[in-house]
Amino acid sequence: MSDTPDKPDHLTEPFTVAGLRIDVLDEAFSWYIRSIDTVVSRDLDQRTAHLDVAKGKGKITTLLLVDGYPGIRPSQIAEVLMRDRPATGRIIDHLVRAGDIRRESDEDDQRAQSLFITEKGSALAQEVRDIIRAQENDFFDFIPPEDRQEFMRVLKRAYINMRNKLK
Repeated sequence: MSDTPDKPDHLTEPFTVAGLRIDVLDEAFSWYIRSIDTVVSRDLDQRTAHLDVAKGKGKITTLLLVDGYPGIRPSQIAEVLMRDRPATGRIIDHLVRAGDIRRESDEDDQRAQSLFITEKGSALAQEVRDIIRAQENDFFDFIPPEDRQEFMRVLKRAYINMRNKLK
């Protein structure tokens, strides 16, 4: 029985995974974030296995950014992904080869590239949006709607603050 009011025993007792205590990680945000990321990423890979954006990180974000911002530059995508330009370029190359986006030379600066969604890519972006919404509902159905809003507020605040620390 827990001696902490209003907290279930599983939140106050020593935390174990596979019967093992995880030391200082029991109180580390980073461990939980990485662990949740692993599970959610694996599930998303399974849900998108039949699509051009399966496996790896950054393809979905890139696709959605190009769909939402016609003419976006690779450097802008790299900034959002928090990746260097070569890594972002490989993601863009993959989506171009798949026929989901296309490159054009920028009208003002012929050295710069602008990215545009293709008809195929636009349909893919909508399918991905539907998959992500379904995954959110399936994975986080145990969190009541009002708690989800608070959880998202805290996650967004953490994300913004972490990005600011990287600058």
